[in-house]
Order: sequence, then structure tokens, then C-alpha cells
Amino acid sequence: MNAPDAARRLRLVFVRGLTLQARLGIYPHEKARPQRVIVGVELAVEDESAPASVGPDDLRRVVNYESVVKAARAAAEDGHTLLVETLAERIAAAALADPRVASARVTIEKPDAFPDAASVGVTIERLRYQP
Repeated sequence: MNAPDAARRLRLVFVRGLTLQARLGIYPHEKARPQRVIVGVELAVEDESAPASVGPDDLRRVVNYESVVKAARAAAEDGHTLLVETLAERIAAAALADPRVASARVTIEKPDAFPDAASVGVTIERLRYQP
């Protein structure tokens, strides 16, 4: 799990348990109709006030988790996706479009895939490239 790190001037922005409908999967029954997916996103975000000060109380200085939720919804609604990995990567790429995001960890769960499993899915991590 990503974690806040004052020494590296990073905060953790997260969305947990976002339940969406997505056309996702390789099997005919998955292609026929949307299924429930649960999305989790963790972003390591630049924290200009770390390690010890308090920044201005201004939304412009932070990554707004509403934008993260909107990006996840848009990715889930963007036609049929075969792989949970691809959906997770698309969400991570959208998050990394904000230059303040240093890394993105995205989990996609399919809770209805098997009746005898609570959930199946994938967690991926993507890093901002630093040349």
C-alpha cells in the first residue's frame, strides 16, 4: 500500500470501495451485460507543506478525489474492456495526468465472478517517469 511520507513530501489521496458497473471480461456472459466492479485507488501526491507546515486551505493545491472518482467512472463506462488489468491501467494513467501524482496504485475487484469467492481482481502500480 502507498503511504504518506513527509520526508519525501508525499501525501496519500485515496478512493476505496467505489462500486461501478462495467462491461468487463473475456467470457460471453461478461460481454452480454455490465457487471459490478469495486475500484480502489491510492495516489502518492506531492505535499508542498510537508514535513512540518500547514498549507493554505485552498482546493487548487491538492488532487481532488472527486476528479479521481470521475476518471474511474469514465474508464469503466468506456465500452467493453477484456482485462481488469487494462481497466486498472487506464485509471492509473488518468491519475498520472496530474503532474503532482508521483505514483498510482489501482485495484479492480470483481465480487460476483465466483459464488464461492468474496472477490477476484488485480492491483497494479504505475510510477511517474523521472528521466
